Amino acid sequence: MIKKIGLILIILLVVGCTNKKFYLEDKYYSDGKYINISLTEYNKIKNTNYVLFTYNSYCQFSKPCDQVFETTMKKYHISFLSMPYETFKETNLHDKVKYAPSVIIVKKGKIIAYLDAEKDEDIEIYQDSQKFEKWLSKYIYLER
Repeated sequence: MIKKIGLILIILLVVGCTNKKFYLEDKYYSDGKYINISLTEYNKIKNTNYVLFTYNSYCQFSKPCDQVFETTMKKYHISFLSMPYETFKETNLHDKVKYAPSVIIVKKGKIIAYLDAEKDEDIEIYQDSQKFEKWLSKYIYLER
């Protein structure tokens, strides 16, 4: 009986810790715009909570994904950091995120989730603002 209770508590703890939504830094709940950052600026925010949009100079999608993301950003007044992919390749995040464009959700410097431009299942999220909003809201609180 004690073993079963202990096992249930461990399962609840693991599930609770992995599914927790979190808030971004307060300053990102304001304008609903992209904030372009340099590598130097990026290095100063490593242990904070933010969303980063990395992009190419061209768009491979039929509908520009930056506009899809911006719909959600404006609706909830959430700002995303943004960085060209050439600069992004010099960050530690590039160890995990290999393709652009991408939206990367970061909590205390660690990647929680990201969109992968090479995954078929992510394409709809890149192209539909409602699907993007649903995806994003699984990880962060959209409203402060």
